[in-house]
Amino acid sequence: MADPSTNMRLRLGILCIILEVILIILFGTLVEYNEDTDAKHWNENGKHNESQYDNEFYFRYPSFQDVHVMIFVGFGFLMTFLQRYGFSSVGFNFLIAAFSLQWATLMQGFVHGLHHGKIQVGVTSMINADFCTGSVLISFGAVLGKTSPVQLLVMSIFEVTLFAVNEHILIGILKINDAGGSMTIHTFGAYFGLMVTRVLYRPNLDKSKHRNSSVYHSDLFAMIGTIYLWMFWPSFNSAITNYGDPQHRTAMNTYYSLASCTLATFAFSALVSPEGKLDMVHIQNAALAGGVAVGTAGEMMLTPFGSMIVGFLAGTISVLGYKYLTPVLEEKLKIQDTCGIHNLHGMPGVLGAVVGAVTAALASKDVYGDGLHRVFGASQSEGWTPASHGGRQGISLAVTMGMALIGGLITGFILKIPIYGAPPDTHCFEDTLYWEVPGEEEDQYVLAEVSTRNEVEKLNG
Repeated sequence: MADPSTNMRLRLGILCIILEVILIILFGTLVEYNEDTDAKHWNENGKHNESQYDNEFYFRYPSFQDVHVMIFVGFGFLMTFLQRYGFSSVGFNFLIAAFSLQWATLMQGFVHGLHHGKIQVGVTSMINADFCTGSVLISFGAVLGKTSPVQLLVMSIFEVTLFAVNEHILIGILKINDAGGSMTIHTFGAYFGLMVTRVLYRPNLDKSKHRNSSVYHSDLFAMIGTIYLWMFWPSFNSAITNYGDPQHRTAMNTYYSLASCTLATFAFSALVSPEGKLDMVHIQNAALAGGVAVGTAGEMMLTPFGSMIVGFLAGTISVLGYKYLTPVLEEKLKIQDTCGIHNLHGMPGVLGAVVGAVTAALASKDVYGDGLHRVFGASQSEGWTPASHGGRQGISLAVTMGMALIGGLITGFILKIPIYGAPPDTHCFEDTLYWEVPGEEEDQYVLAEVSTRNEVEKLNG
């Protein structure tokens, strides 16, 4: 029988209905199609006389599709490594992504400015909403298995709002470059999630330790997520860059960074093992760090050579982080990071921010020619210099870290209130708490539970 304290019948059902009703009302009041989407505007502005293919849809939608697959398939399956939490990994990912992309559309529209009192939406706003959702899913990885779906939805409300504010400060006010989101998406999502999981620290989580592990088939499922993310990451980083050479260059830089990162991951995974065996945790996660680390500088003249160096460094620090730093964070700082987001998104995100700041500071007319303003839009303003832009890039990292840590701290204390149906310490990382599990699987879970208890009793006896 399910634990009454975790019963989601009223908690989740009523919350989802209330949230969606509010979203529908707000969309009906505040949201409208943009010019490339609205029938009247598109057919009045004369663009259709040239070609219907001038519509932004044909330039951006392929990238949107790739990003969308990453959000729902890539992130979802990447988290299925837990042996008894597959339904929740994919299912809760689905739930909070579907909510977050709607809420992000509103929040990003509010902070970036209304157009005649309305939020205008099109394919670019869909991509940006998915980016924001990606940041929430990164934070989800830190609290995976230890939170209820109601807690995750509440976390999404606050994180999406803070994400939009931070993004506006960086992109709208400081005018920095971060097309692939090393700072706005990865660094923000990672340190927000790490702070939340620190506040929600469970001193008795070892009672669920036997569930906080993988089995052969669960790791195989997680690799599906890895491969999808790896393949589509060039689209993710280049999705909203300027058409032409910046977009082309971003995709290429990401492509080479990921390839170099993967070799570094395999190399160091073998090197840190006394027996020279590869660790699937490293391969599933660290091989993606190159995509994170090249996100800020991707559209700059980083060169394939530079991209490969960045990717190699990202893979190296990610593997070393999983091997040596994660245990220290849990033991010394009481940060229980289920998916190791600090190693995949946190440290590589900071690396990406630093690389972006240095690359921007070295920009020159000799290197970029007339394309300088297409990468650095602020370069046309009076008094702009590469050095000052590099400085703003560095300041943006500090702003992002501050927003993430303070926001995560506040959100963590809100989630700590015992009203959300969070799992007890003895039943974390367990699907049967929130899902109808097929009979055969449920029987296996019960047998495994009994077997584990017997082993513990023998050890204690």
